[in-house]
Amino acid sequence: MSHHYSGPNFGFPHGDARLDLTDLYAFPKPGSAGKSILIMNVHPSTSLIPPGPTAADPFAPDAIYELKIDTDGDAVADIAYRVHFSPSERGAQTATLRRVEGAEAAGTEDAGQVIVERALVSMGLEARVTDAGDFRFFAGWRSDPFFFDVMGALNKLQFTGDDYFADKDVCSIVLEIPNCALGPGRVGFWCRTMDGATGKWVQADRGGRPSQTPFLAGDVNAAYLLGEPADDARFIAAFAHSLEHAGGYTPEEATRVARTLLPDILYYDPTRPASFPDNGRTLTDDVQDIFLGILTNGKVTTDRVGPHHDLLAVFPYVGQPHAARSAKLAAV
Repeated sequence: MSHHYSGPNFGFPHGDARLDLTDLYAFPKPGSAGKSILIMNVHPSTSLIPPGPTAADPFAPDAIYELKIDTDGDAVADIAYRVHFSPSERGAQTATLRRVEGAEAAGTEDAGQVIVERALVSMGLEARVTDAGDFRFFAGWRSDPFFFDVMGALNKLQFTGDDYFADKDVCSIVLEIPNCALGPGRVGFWCRTMDGATGKWVQADRGGRPSQTPFLAGDVNAAYLLGEPADDARFIAAFAHSLEHAGGYTPEEATRVARTLLPDILYYDPTRPASFPDNGRTLTDDVQDIFLGILTNGKVTTDRVGPHHDLLAVFPYVGQPHAARSAKLAAV
């Protein structure tokens, strides 16, 4: 189910829905060859087990939300975009976006060049967008663009085409960024959330490609969430074991496929059209059909669910949050 519910037992990392990474998208800005759109979604509006709403405030103030960029193919970050949020005051939050380069991009400190400061977080239907030079920034509640039959997945992959996420919301961090700020040519992306509630930064969640953590990490889930892409080879055996069980792969074939899924990085060349899994990921790419084919060794190739129809043609591209939740938030 993409990267939703990536904590233990389909829960949330560190027990906090606000730290749960759900999806990462990267695609060229429509109508502009020189810019790209990066979207990091976190904080599902509803928990799965047990079912129910999550926190009303979108982002954790004692956390860092981070986009990592590898520019030279070594699976180590060379550039990072870090977002830190203020505590919620009377139902309002603000965001500060920083850019970090070089060795510091692979670190954990809340430092770097300030790109956007005290940007208003969107709590309701209106998309509050901040312009800063060649950058545009958005953060706040939106309609979850991810689509998948979750109940079918939990019922031994017996899919009925019921889109669990059709009425769900998520918290989006959206960047419009000049391609020159990404690094030359093809780059690798992943996201992570850092939890500072204990007084030191601890990685809570991370990922680049959809669905791998909840379906393949298995017994090493905790170690996987703490890991770095450069060290992902140590999880090949765990991924292979899951593939053998789910898809009936031979051990050799399972290991070969697992190697293609790691490191957990989304690769993107801004000079080419985006289409998962070859280049980046758009909001309408049916990543779950692709993943199901891999997971089951071709036995299941669709969950019979398609893209949502509430996406926007303009920034921030993700649709308005659903009315019932928006009304509740506006009343806070």
